Amino acid sequence: MEDRVQISISEGVADVRLVRADKMNALDQAMFEALVAATERLSKDKGVRVVVLSGEGRAFCAGLDMGRFAAMKEKGGNGIPGGENRDLTVRTHGQANFPQQAVWGWRQLPVPVIAAVHGVAFGGGFQLSLGADMRFLSPDARMSVMEIKWGLVPDMAGTPILASLVRDDILRDLTYIGRIFSAQEAMTYGLATRICDDPRAAALEVAREIAGKSPDAIRAAKRMLNNLSVDPGPALLAESVEQQKLIGSANQTEAVRANLEKREPKFAD
Repeated sequence: MEDRVQISISEGVADVRLVRADKMNALDQAMFEALVAATERLSKDKGVRVVVLSGEGRAFCAGLDMGRFAAMKEKGGNGIPGGENRDLTVRTHGQANFPQQAVWGWRQLPVPVIAAVHGVAFGGGFQLSLGADMRFLSPDARMSVMEIKWGLVPDMAGTPILASLVRDDILRDLTYIGRIFSAQEAMTYGLATRICDDPRAAALEVAREIAGKSPDAIRAAKRMLNNLSVDPGPALLAESVEQQKLIGSANQTEAVRANLEKREPKFAD
């Protein structure tokens, strides 16, 4: 875990850092495992009152590791050895499957989570930021629901969270097109809580303020606010069903090959 995610805790504030800086904190299997392990560890630590989630290096998280897409191009499937035998519809963590838990686990933590986003948060990296209660963005941060570029749909718990944050037409615009949008646009859409020159420093400052409040009241507030959401179970399952049908299909493989070969895709009707 330590080679992907590092945690330091001081005065009730858990400072969680993605530390795969050489790969812009991209999501490989080890990163997925580390993210899930981090949420499991933090959920059991009664001394934690608030969490700040950020990435080292040039980016918060660039999304799925390019090595996965290269493997998809060559062998199809989801780019994980033996992955063709994995059933995404199996619920491994309550209402979520394992990849979804890497995001949903932060929403389930009993304490507030602030994501400090700089550089890029693309695809799975963008969905990871959605798992937080709040998102502090640098002025030059860029985001994207990028899955469509690879012939996929967002399937890491992003859709039920997005549906609670943005208008339906904005959600469809971002999902269908996969365009990159700015921090200023994110604020307009309701996806950014604050725009800060140093989002991590600002997040830690706010985290320390929250940590100074009654931990009972803060945990009660998060339970109460989480209960305002519509039951996410059907949406989480729908993500998995649709993604499973797409992965390894002819058009999805063509999308990956075209992107990696830097050419226009030729999709079958």
